[in-house]
Amino acid sequence: MRYIIIGAGAVGGTIGGRLFESGHEVVLVARGPHLAALRENGLRLAVPEGVRTLPVPAVGGPQELTLQPDDVLVLAVKTQHSAPLLDAWSARPVAGGGTAGELLPLLCAQNGVENERLALRRFRRVYGVCVWLPSTHLEPGRVAAAGSPLSGILHVGRYPAGRDATAERIAADLSASRFHAPVSDDVMRWKYAKLLGNLLNALEAVAGPVTGELRRALAARTVAEGEAVLAAAGIGHPGREEQEAVRGDRVTLVPVEGEERGGGSSWQSLARKAGDIEADHLNGEIVLLGRLHGVPTPLNGALQQLANAFAREGRAPGGLPEADLAELLDG
Repeated sequence: MRYIIIGAGAVGGTIGGRLFESGHEVVLVARGPHLAALRENGLRLAVPEGVRTLPVPAVGGPQELTLQPDDVLVLAVKTQHSAPLLDAWSARPVAGGGTAGELLPLLCAQNGVENERLALRRFRRVYGVCVWLPSTHLEPGRVAAAGSPLSGILHVGRYPAGRDATAERIAADLSASRFHAPVSDDVMRWKYAKLLGNLLNALEAVAGPVTGELRRALAARTVAEGEAVLAAAGIGHPGREEQEAVRGDRVTLVPVEGEERGGGSSWQSLARKAGDIEADHLNGEIVLLGRLHGVPTPLNGALQQLANAFAREGRAPGGLPEADLAELLDG
């Protein structure tokens, strides 16, 4: 199996780099300065064992590849970038006949719960991946993953539900590449649990680390809104004990040479001045479900708007004044 990683950022770069290290054929798909750096110098993967340069092939898009019947597509971009990439890749021919959308498995290694629905409109074989992978991508050509002894936990399952031989084989490859990769018959259950944790991405992005009484109180209320919405929608998810039983001591954050982890994926979007952010598909998912089921979600709505404004205006992460934070809590 050849793994084509569409989006070689923090998550995609780590997954691709670890698979390449363990002997699998991998192609990274990137753009702009990141693509140029990957082509010129290879992928610099910084992990607790050290920093290594991996000569992983890199391309700018599907037009640069001849797809093969045993290829696996791994979508690892933010949700706001998914639709055009799904369009571009699904229509590509596969050697021997047929298109990628008809024949190839597509894994959504992404936050949120919308990507799989978008993918299933275009791909027949869609797999969800619940990603617990502490990683950072702030400079072209370099990705850092601070997890040890494993880089992350990747639940894999067929979408909308079930498992098959392909899911088992992919999970085996990931498990041999410094990941814990259980196969789940209901992978979206795990992705909804991850969504609740990701509701704090916007808070961290606009206000900095979630420490201190004020930020912790905002965090608790934000997650409580999400839990109330999922309950009203009848959407189940693993509780804290079940999640902790899976995590155990498999992934512990360890300092990485030359890397000071500043924050999660949304924080990194602001730090890189990406111009957009994933809040519409994290906090915005809770806002949407709240409107559908009559549950108020004022904090998630406010954080969604703030994160979008920070991204649109190019503001640095963590710049929201304390007075504005207090007003959020009082509102």
